[in-house]
Order: sequence, then C-alpha cells, then structure tokens
Amino acid sequence: MTQPVLGILTLYLNEAGLLEERSVYQKMTSAGRKLGLNVFVFTPKDVNYTENKIHAWFYEPDSKTWSRRWTSFPNMIYDRCRIQRTYRFEQLKKFRKTYGHLTFLNRMLRNKWTVHRTLSKDDRFKDYLPATKYVDNIQIVTEFIRKYPLVYLKPINGTGGRGILRIEKRKDGLLHIQGRDQERRIIRPQNISSAGLSSYLAPWDLESNRYIAQQGIQIKLASGRVHDYRMLVQKNGEGAWEVTGCAGRIGAAGSITSNLHGGGHAETMSHLLNEWLRDESKAEQVKQEAEELGVAIAAYLELNYGRLCELALDLAIDRKGGIWLLEVNPKPAREVFAQAGEKEVYRKAIIRPLEYALWLHNQKKRKKAKEKPAAVADNRPGHKYDAH
Repeated sequence: MTQPVLGILTLYLNEAGLLEERSVYQKMTSAGRKLGLNVFVFTPKDVNYTENKIHAWFYEPDSKTWSRRWTSFPNMIYDRCRIQRTYRFEQLKKFRKTYGHLTFLNRMLRNKWTVHRTLSKDDRFKDYLPATKYVDNIQIVTEFIRKYPLVYLKPINGTGGRGILRIEKRKDGLLHIQGRDQERRIIRPQNISSAGLSSYLAPWDLESNRYIAQQGIQIKLASGRVHDYRMLVQKNGEGAWEVTGCAGRIGAAGSITSNLHGGGHAETMSHLLNEWLRDESKAEQVKQEAEELGVAIAAYLELNYGRLCELALDLAIDRKGGIWLLEVNPKPAREVFAQAGEKEVYRKAIIRPLEYALWLHNQKKRKKAKEKPAAVADNRPGHKYDAH
C-alpha cells in the first residue's frame, strides 16, 4: 500500500540554496518514516509548472544525506514559508495562487494588524489585547505615548524582533528609546524630548514601512532583561487543538525583545513564572488560563482564515498575573523548548504536524469512500439516488 506523502514548503534564504530549518526537516523525515508518512522538502523555485513536477529535496536518515530528484506533487503541503523581502517571496505568491486548490495543512495568516482587528471582534479576547493602532502618521505615536508610559512600535509583517522600537516615558519627561534595526542589531539607546520624537522617527518611515503602535507591558526582570512566554498550540493526531508546550524567553542584555535569534535564552515556564509572580498557586492558575486562551484563539483564527495546524502565541504576564497577547506567529520555531531542556515537548512539537497530516489524509480518504457509492448509483440508467 502506497504511503501518503507530505511536502514541506519553504523558501531558500540565499542564492546558494540555504534552508533555514534543515535540521528540523531531518527530524520530521525520520519521524514521518516511523509513522508511515513520506516527507520531502521543496521551494516554489523547485516547481516545474508545465509538467506539475517538483525537483524536491529528500533526506535519507540511514546515511544522513540529502539528495534531489524529480517527483509528483505530495498528498499534503505543510507551509513553513516566512516573509522575505526578495523575489523568492513573489515566487511563493505565484505558487499559492496556482496550487491553492491542493490540500494544505495550514493557510496563510494575515499581518499583525489584521489579526489584532480580527481578535478584537470577539469579546472573549478583548481583555487580553494591549491597545493597538495602525500608524497612519506620527501623531498616532505621540498620542499613544501621552496615554501609555510604555509603547512599542512594530512593523506589521516583521519577525524575529526586526525593526521594533521601545519608547518609555521617564519621570523627568524625556523619552527613552531602544530598539533593533532590520538586521536585528541592537541600536544605541537614547533619551530625547517629546518635541524631538518626530525627527528621530523620520528615518524609520513608519507610514511606508507599515507599523503599529502597541501599549507596552512592563516585563523587565530584576536583571533589567525583558521576558515573555512562547506558547505553541498545535493540532493533534485527532485533528483537535492542543497546547504542546509553553516556555519562558529572556532577552539579551540591552535587548527590547526576548527573541532567541536576537541573543535571548529559554527557561521553563514554571520556573520563570514562579520567579516573576512569587506565588506558585497564582502561577498555576495563570498557566491554565493561558492554555485555555491559546486553544480558543487558535480555533477562532482558523474559523476566520481557513485551515491551520499550529500557531505560536507570544504572551506577556504582568506583575498581577494578567495575561497579554503580544502577537501570533503562524510559522513557529521549536527550538525554544530544546533550549529550555523540555525534550519531550520538543519531540511532540516535531511530530504533531505529521500526526495531524495523517489524520487529515485519512479523513479525506473516508470522505471519498463515502462519496463513491453515490456517484456510481447516480450513473445507473433510470436510477434515482437520494443522498439524504
């Protein structure tokens, strides 16, 4: 019996064909083989649109080697493509448009601003969302700083902490500004007057680069480093949403974000949350509430944007135990759990998309099997079939 095939769709990072998550794909291929699922990796650049063939990458676990060969389209596609400002992202748009009718484990999620507006429409989530506005002009930022002592400016399509600014109003009235540029480099902190804000922000060209202003949550530890929590919510082998795990992230010295790519490190949620709240009972309540929130958000976003298989929620917890959703990531990395020493969570994070793929494949097979008799009956002369 032929095994189902899962194609992992990604993007090359450069002209040399560098793949960002090659080690993860190796683990997924090995795990897929044990589950009865064949896995290969490809990019839009590897597709022959005329013959509907893919020059795909195959990993061989026994020899630990990669090779390429032409193959047919897979039964399912697992989209791991992250936003790039290159022609490769345009190739991705063409692929999605041409082959959008195929079975994807996950559809596109919209940008930070659109997701925020979608979540704002449901009363269940309003208390978890920091005040957020689209930056049409510098006046929006000025008003936000007047209203909130801490404000973050974020590009609506940014990832990994790129291009984020943190503006904090000091007691003497000056504004303390920190941030990262588009290459994730930490920019030199400055104190400026409110009157000087407009000229400081001019080079960032907030309107053209499409930014949002977001109410900041005070999440600095005693060390002065910021921290937050990365929650991974995935579909399981029965097609149901479930929290795979949640880990704490602590930013690098001088960083305004906790991203691991920006030099941050990970800890278990329990350890970090207990240290932050200093109340184990409260920490357990917060953890349970956060997990319920994560599953509810995932289900609601899927309802609005189409099939999804996993999401990462970046959460801030304030000193009182209040939970704040900072942003939603549709293409989450898993390394935070490995770094936090949570080997079993990391293993689950690798395997769950594969288990979900098999479940989805079997669901489609069962659906086809049910439809087949009806189609045969319809074609018989003089026979009327009532599908009920």
